Amino acid sequence: MALKIGDKAPNFTLYNSDKKQVSLESLRGKNVLLHFYPLAFTSTCTAQLCNARDNMEVYTKLNCEVFGISIDTPHSLKVFKEQQGLTFDLLSDFNKTTIKDYDMVLEDFGLNMHGVSKRGAFVIDKEGIIRYGEVCPTLSDQPDYNAIKSTLESLS
Repeated sequence: MALKIGDKAPNFTLYNSDKKQVSLESLRGKNVLLHFYPLAFTSTCTAQLCNARDNMEVYTKLNCEVFGISIDTPHSLKVFKEQQGLTFDLLSDFNKTTIKDYDMVLEDFGLNMHGVSKRGAFVIDKEGIIRYGEVCPTLSDQPDYNAIKSTLESLS
């Protein structure tokens, strides 16, 4: 069942690249932007996360915590984060529970790889309610960054 605007966001507890747990529940009181992406080190995923990096000042002013979620291991995420100079947490959904809860599972990635995350983004408000959700139609598409920013501005 696909999540809709106005739905309560499914809680998660995932490990970041420093092997520390991060839960959505612990972020109440802040707006949250979740960037789902298939795999670290790929060109479109790098562009997506670098866009978030390059706009962190905007997100910070809008009281927004930004996270990237993929099925990569914490170790891989640490290397990727360092290489790209990312200033926000990357979360490992290695067991694929969060991508299932958010209906973001891509069954066939190619190269006989199954079960990576689709590309997309969710904005969750301070109360844990989904205010924006997007699943990109193809893996080469990027989320609508202007729509994300407008949604966050409307929550200020």
